[in-house]
Amino acid sequence: MSVITITKDNYENEVTAADCTVLLDFWAPWCGPCRMLSPIVDEIAEEHPELKVGKVNVDEEPELAAKFGVMSIPSLFVVKGGEIVNQSVGVIPKAQILALVE
Repeated sequence: MSVITITKDNYENEVTAADCTVLLDFWAPWCGPCRMLSPIVDEIAEEHPELKVGKVNVDEEPELAAKFGVMSIPSLFVVKGGEIVNQSVGVIPKAQILALVE
């Protein structure tokens, strides 16, 4: 499955109402560590169709960043059944991201 751009307009359908685990990547185009993490997140989206992977641009979606309490980026959040079940801040290896979603 490819990565979905998450906005406040599609958040409810894509994340809250999702019937699978959702991995959210909060990022910004000017953020160097975000650019390092992005290809890893894209790879996970392609290799794990059982996951829904979304990216939230914090510059374009400040309301969602505030809702999740994002203070630093990149920030990853794992959402199941509309609830945050895990999270991580900063660049982490692929294996650690996969451990977050399990």
